[in-house]
Amino acid sequence: MPAPLLHVTTSPALPQAADAVVIGGGIVGVCTAYYLARRGVKVALVEKGRIGAEQSSRNWGWCRQQNRDARELLMATASLALWEAMAGQIGQDVGFRRCGLHYLSNDEAELAGWARWRDFARGEGVVTHMLSAAEAAERGRATGKAWKGGVFSPTDGIADPERAAPVIALGTLALGGSVHQMCAARGLELEGGRVAAVVTEAGVIRTRTVVMAGGAWASSFCRQLGIRFPQASIRSSILAVGPGADLPDALHTSQVSTTRRGDGGYTLAISGKARVDVTAQQMRFATSFLPMFFKRRKSLAPGGLQGLRSGHETLRRWRLDASTPMERMRILDPRPDHGQIAETLRRARALFPALADVPVTAAWAGYIDSTPDGVPAIGETNIPGFILAAGFSGHGFGIGPGAGHLIADLVTGTAPILDPRPYHPSRFDQSSWGKVAEF
Repeated sequence: MPAPLLHVTTSPALPQAADAVVIGGGIVGVCTAYYLARRGVKVALVEKGRIGAEQSSRNWGWCRQQNRDARELLMATASLALWEAMAGQIGQDVGFRRCGLHYLSNDEAELAGWARWRDFARGEGVVTHMLSAAEAAERGRATGKAWKGGVFSPTDGIADPERAAPVIALGTLALGGSVHQMCAARGLELEGGRVAAVVTEAGVIRTRTVVMAGGAWASSFCRQLGIRFPQASIRSSILAVGPGADLPDALHTSQVSTTRRGDGGYTLAISGKARVDVTAQQMRFATSFLPMFFKRRKSLAPGGLQGLRSGHETLRRWRLDASTPMERMRILDPRPDHGQIAETLRRARALFPALADVPVTAAWAGYIDSTPDGVPAIGETNIPGFILAAGFSGHGFGIGPGAGHLIADLVTGTAPILDPRPYHPSRFDQSSWGKVAEF
């Protein structure tokens, strides 16, 4: 895989039983397992490929409150505090820093939208500063351009996608949990209509509680159980350049966005730009996603057949005693959009003169799984003991700790860290018109 990722050596033996099983080793899954283990819950985390190998290592690394939809803001705020505490709890660096996030613009309408969000956020206790033209020029001096204004969110930050999920998985191991890579969950066994076990390719784990945190694979897994979960993925492409430039740690403009990586280089991306690869599942849920695609229509472009070949959005059903699509595609590693990569690099070098001679070190793509309203699905399904935690719509890395803590609260019956009702999957029984996330 082209995106850098810390390797984790995990548990050799599958337990016969566990208090809870978490399916999926991305940021949401590892955070869920970690917070369960911290409470003394015997938890097993199963991952069909490598910990963090899909979208959790392919994102920008932003951990932000700025411009969050109101339904996600409290989770984002909680997550920042949890990110900050993790390094001390685990004893290893997850790469989190409250460096602040910078947004610069020459568009009056965009600036007005940011100002409206600032006014809303004040009521939620979130501090963000609108920047004057002079302040924006100073904070964006690496561009050498004049700017009409911007916004700066001082308490937001970044974490390292290369390290975060693997280090949190190590924290789970240190607390007595077990973590199993190259171990696909094929399905569930039920007794009396509720969860009784997870069937994996390596054996069966008896349990009464299962958390499905399988990212882009979640809907096809739910389909095996007769659960309708509308989910669709888009293919996003980004690149990394090596050290050698001095740019802000995290900066967004309409042209390109940059993030400093742990090695001193930068990740470069065009915000929102992505390809829509056709899949059977996407066609099945097309009407549910009309509001989302209409709202994002200027940023999305038709893709190809990679999604069909990858198998993550299949409508087929599989047997529990035979190989599944997850075992044939251990890690979703789609080809990047080379035209978009070239355009991103061109824009970045035009905006930041210091990048002119800095070499590209890698380029990659990832599938970002979304819900019809762009807000995660978190909550128990109509199968008692089966909790869904998926559809994070490109926001999962930053809010992963808050989501994991909330899921652990639901599993253990603890007072939740925040109100879980806005995230419950039952909302997809209704139309998403007028409810699509603004940011």
